[in-house]
Parts: sequence; structure tokens; C-alpha cells
Amino acid sequence: MIDAHTPCARLANNYVDRGKTMQQPYNSQAPKKPTNVSINSDLLSKAKALKINLSATLETALIELVNEKQRELWREENRDTIASYNQMVEEHGTLSDDLRSF
Repeated sequence: MIDAHTPCARLANNYVDRGKTMQQPYNSQAPKKPTNVSINSDLLSKAKALKINLSATLETALIELVNEKQRELWREENRDTIASYNQMVEEHGTLSDDLRSF
């Protein structure tokens, strides 16, 4: 018999670390590092004319991409646990099923 809390606890441990929520995907206090990138020259000219901050724009886009990729990795790493939990719920329901009013 499977303990109903085990799969859920495995999932929760990946999100919660002693009362803290999921950590940022990077150290936001780390120093900036100069980097060379190649950008379409016309696009670069238009961005500069519009006073778009390239560093901030790239950093924002990278944060979103890193978050998305880490979510994908987490789902892949936890696929078996999630499937096991879903199977258990399908077979046995959840502990709160009797408490629902809908």
C-alpha cells in the first residue's frame, strides 16, 4: 500500500525548502559580466533609436527562458512521481474527497 503523502511530499520538496518558496533560477546579486553578442544590424539600430536597453532586455528574456527550461526539466525529472500520484488519486481518490461540497 502506498502512503498517500509520499508522492505529494516528493513533489512539494522540490518546491519548498524549509518554508522558502522556489528559488530564483540565478543569483540576482552576481556581478555583471561583459559579453559579446551578434545582432541584426538593422534591428540593433532601431532598438537604439527607440532607446531600448539591450542589456536589460536580454536579461529579462534570458530569465524567462531559464525559468521555462527549468520547469521543463523539473517536469521531466518528476514525471514518474507525478504519474504515480495521479494513478493513486484515480484509484483511491484524495483525502479531502469527503470534505468537498461541490
